[in-house]
Amino acid sequence: MEKAKKLQMKQINKSFGEVQVLHDVDFGLDRGEVRALAGENGAGKSTLIKVLGGIYTCNSGEIWIDGEKLTQGSVEEAQKAGVAIIHQEIVLVQDMTVAENIFLGREFKTKAGFIDYPRMNASAAEMLGRIGLDDVSPDTIVRELSISRQQMVEIARALSMNAGILVMDEPTSSLTDREVEFLFEQIRSLKEKGTAIIYISHKMDEIFKIADSVTVMRDGCHVVTKPLLEISYEEIIQSMVGHKIEDYYPDYKAVPGKTLLEVRNLTTEKVQDITFSVAEGEIFGLIGLMGAGRTELANALFGIDHVQSGEIFIDGKKDLPKSTRQAIDRGIALVPEDRKTSGLFLENTIAFNMTITVMKEFIKGVFVDQKKEKSIFDEYIGQLEIKMADTEQLAGELSGGNQQKIVISKWLAAHPRILILDEPTRGVDVGAKSDIYHLICDIARQGVAIILISSELPEVMNMSTRIGVMCEGQMVKIFEPDKEKVTQEIIMHYATGGFKHETYNR
Repeated sequence: MEKAKKLQMKQINKSFGEVQVLHDVDFGLDRGEVRALAGENGAGKSTLIKVLGGIYTCNSGEIWIDGEKLTQGSVEEAQKAGVAIIHQEIVLVQDMTVAENIFLGREFKTKAGFIDYPRMNASAAEMLGRIGLDDVSPDTIVRELSISRQQMVEIARALSMNAGILVMDEPTSSLTDREVEFLFEQIRSLKEKGTAIIYISHKMDEIFKIADSVTVMRDGCHVVTKPLLEISYEEIIQSMVGHKIEDYYPDYKAVPGKTLLEVRNLTTEKVQDITFSVAEGEIFGLIGLMGAGRTELANALFGIDHVQSGEIFIDGKKDLPKSTRQAIDRGIALVPEDRKTSGLFLENTIAFNMTITVMKEFIKGVFVDQKKEKSIFDEYIGQLEIKMADTEQLAGELSGGNQQKIVISKWLAAHPRILILDEPTRGVDVGAKSDIYHLICDIARQGVAIILISSELPEVMNMSTRIGVMCEGQMVKIFEPDKEKVTQEIIMHYATGGFKHETYNR
């Protein structure tokens, strides 16, 4: 008799009101298999996972784990069956300790019925050591940790459950390269022990590095499941979007005009002695590992962080913005790294978010020129091809790609001359990424000077006219791809500080 699969989801249907979001989805998983679950935002991946985890109850269909059928459709039943989920959004209790979060709801107790903190802390320390967080004390209050370390605590909590099925939803979105490697080591170890893993990510390089197979979903339907050895990157992308993406990266040949931004020896608390320039129509790529100072440099240019020394020239004139208001008045715009907390008012409308930077153009005292307001968001909704129900829809209800387009559009409405984009495609699906790449090039063609900050090497290498590499708060190298050989290995040599120890053979 054939051994039952670790997981079998059969003919899963799920609707919210009249909107059906999952259509007869079949999904099976073997013991010790790492399955990548791919699809654009809105494809149904997260809904399928929440049905598995008992967060949502499916309208019809069956879930079998180890040959046993789940009947209640509850979180408790799923956890008892060995399902653990690492959600994309951090759900830790901020004012509790690391150990308390790891064992929340599963606390160790003494014989007298009190919480056994020494035993719980010791076990938490062991879990932290497994994922490379030896320097984090179990007594640390979670609020005191960086976002990347909070993400690692989420991972430690899931690992502590000894789950038979582990779901990871964009687990590396906030992690450093070192932390990613620790995570991948854990995945390989769990796989050897027979744990079945569902790995959701927009990062194709990670999928091909860690997964055995891939399932692609589109519009709430299962499209294809194949071993990764039998499917190409292009096939996955085409399955996700439903058609072949032509010119994923635009063929943009910049003809830089006059210099719009020149930075000389800029120093803040986080960056030291930064010198570079950006011209009209240029896309200046900025890359570095987490903590290299890229975002801090952007904050200094946008008047957020205090500049201790150095000079900034805008359009040839010495002009150091001392506040965000001054930066905006000088024609500088910043699309921040975290669109949800810094870029959008999620509980307000699309129209409000798109026009907030230019309200003075249509609000005069107590009067609102609604025709002028409508003309502004009509222009950018069409230009950016934003998918929505209507302009009164809440920004928080949009997909990640459409949210990012809203953030970009609100700054385009202000007609900036210098546009800083900090991780503009983070957490965005491949179709929306291509849209954003074409949009960036269209903006550059209008003579805007663009600084593109990204952690994705292919993105920087394919989009940039010049590439600045940062390491430990310094600009250590500026490449000109049209004039010299530039590879991912060479860039990483500088980003990791390898240039300090040896002469790199190019």
